[in-house]
Amino acid sequence: MYPLLIKNMLERATRLFPQKEIYSRDFSGPFKYTYKDMYERVCRLANALEGLGVGRGDRIATLAWNNHRHLELYFAVPSMGAALHTLNIRLFADQLAYIINHAGDKAIFIDEDVMPVIESIKDKVKTLKQFIIMTDKDRIPETTLSPVFSYEDLLRKASVEYSFPDSLDENSPANICYTTGTTGLPKGCVFSHRNIYLHSLVVSLPDVFDISEEDTVMHVPPMFHVMAWGFPYPATWFGTKQVLPGSRPDARTLCELIQSEKVTFMAAVPTVLEGILDLARKEKFDISSLKRVDSGGVPPPRSVLKGLVEMGILAINGYGMTETCPVISVNILKDRMKNWSSEQKYNHL
Repeated sequence: MYPLLIKNMLERATRLFPQKEIYSRDFSGPFKYTYKDMYERVCRLANALEGLGVGRGDRIATLAWNNHRHLELYFAVPSMGAALHTLNIRLFADQLAYIINHAGDKAIFIDEDVMPVIESIKDKVKTLKQFIIMTDKDRIPETTLSPVFSYEDLLRKASVEYSFPDSLDENSPANICYTTGTTGLPKGCVFSHRNIYLHSLVVSLPDVFDISEEDTVMHVPPMFHVMAWGFPYPATWFGTKQVLPGSRPDARTLCELIQSEKVTFMAAVPTVLEGILDLARKEKFDISSLKRVDSGGVPPPRSVLKGLVEMGILAINGYGMTETCPVISVNILKDRMKNWSSEQKYNHL
């Protein structure tokens, strides 16, 4: 039986698309590398994690934006047998402390600009043994966290050779996301390798989001929110060029990246899409490379649907939940609907 493991996605991308580019907006500027480079860094990261005492079944937390280091953690942590727990940067400090303790996180990887969040709760979290700071600076910023390590230093010192285990059970935990409702404390949802593998396959089908090697996918949904709606995994698996917009991206940042990197597919909530469309019109950004856009979170207003259609972009309306890994269904115009009136199309979407 062929095990449905996350490591197989990365290994396929490395084998078939070694020179395909990944673009990451780092703190000091753009960072570009290939799937071959990424694989080597993921191997170094897995060795570094083992050096920190991380083993199968351990939970590893992140408090980070959409960048290449976070993407590397998406693959290194579950592929070595641990579970990746992505913390929501926008939660209250007390909620974060509760979640970390409840999950039993052993170590945490933190982007440099959100260090104060963890510093404010360090005395409330009981399970964390190591704090790893992710920065492109030569030195770690001053911090009260201890013991503290530099992500890049750990990778530099680690071996590039690592053999990811084939013996993992595909039903073992790979990712943990906590969902927050209007009442009560956040509740954890655990996704297995099999969950993520099958979800990645389905969302890439031609009559869903049609993700392929020909695409350039920009990850706009936060990587701490249901794994950026699940898109980094199929994007890697099928060898797309990936664009990671980094810390606190605004409409201008996103428009600039769509224009410069020729993004063909992205997903976002309607308010973000509205900001992109408005700015693109006002300042004449060229976003004509966009072919498909998935709108999710809440039903998109007609103004957003109309703006996408007028620019020749296929508008897709998706629905999902954290508990479902996350996509449940998509609303997309079928071939028989192409001759409908604009009013009929907007009503359907």
